Amino acid sequence: MLNKLLEHFSYDIGIDLGTANTLVYVKGKGILIREPTVVTIHKKSKEILAVGSEAKRMLGKTPQSLCAIRPLRDGVISDFYVTEKMLSHFIRRVHEMPSKFPKIPKPRVVLGVPQGVTSVERKAVIDAARNAGARDAFLLDEPMAASIGVGMPVLDPCGSMIVDMGGGTSEIAVISLGGIVVNKSLRVAGDELDQEIVNYAKTKYNLLLGEKTAEEIKMSIGNVMEYEGEFKETALFRGRDLKTGLPRSIEITPQEIRDVLKVPVYSIIDGVKDAIEETPAELVPDILKNGITIAGGTSLLKGLDKLMSHEIKVPVHVVSDPMTCVVKGCGKVLDDEELLRKVRIY
Repeated sequence: MLNKLLEHFSYDIGIDLGTANTLVYVKGKGILIREPTVVTIHKKSKEILAVGSEAKRMLGKTPQSLCAIRPLRDGVISDFYVTEKMLSHFIRRVHEMPSKFPKIPKPRVVLGVPQGVTSVERKAVIDAARNAGARDAFLLDEPMAASIGVGMPVLDPCGSMIVDMGGGTSEIAVISLGGIVVNKSLRVAGDELDQEIVNYAKTKYNLLLGEKTAEEIKMSIGNVMEYEGEFKETALFRGRDLKTGLPRSIEITPQEIRDVLKVPVYSIIDGVKDAIEETPAELVPDILKNGITIAGGTSLLKGLDKLMSHEIKVPVHVVSDPMTCVVKGCGKVLDDEELLRKVRIY
């Protein structure tokens, strides 16, 4: 009864608390917040100065008194205080939106977390959400949330395979009857690809790149297979020369980036192969028939679906909006209490 009453005075929200980006779904309104998971904080006073896009613009550019922090690493909370303040900021933003009735920031919250997190890490997410103002908090495994967001038949007695590749982790899962039958959680995803580009620039050109620059290069010409028109595209490594200490820029090609990303991409593909090997024989024909669904920001790499399909000999499909699958799944279970009861993990 209390929940029913509070629903009129507070928004229920779903949150994809990602390593790279945080998305917030508001029940009845859709996805209203898409922000980088970055917070700028004053080192001495601990005052939060910026959250999201504004804070990301400050990464690597702050004076000594300030610090731009990414409070999640590899999909788990690395800075509890900052994560709590960030969640509180997003919850407050949602409830300050214009509405017919005044809203109080005491929502029910559903959060997506990586499949491989420990019970201690799960409790940390719950505590952070409650300390940020949530009256109740539930957790979903990210691959389950992504599957629900895509519209896969997660409650049916058939095998559905999804690979959710975000910023910190790649979640590989085979789902049937509302549960995860086989899962692999790899700490190889978008951040690892960025780091490979940084390492390549350092070893090949003696050039020190920032993480933000590496990410921009990955997004502009990142690829894993040859594609039409690649010979016309180039990008620039802009950084500091480690020999002279002076700024320098070097033109690079998509072919170079393809070679750089080969190792981490193939480690994800090997993880998918291992998951299929562990899948019960009765579910394998379903995967062969329906294919593998890939989601998350890393799935946008040019040619990744084709390379994975070629290596695994199974059809691979990229969802239409891969970065929103998890938060859409969190939003859908808010509308379906029975589904939430069956798939939640905490």
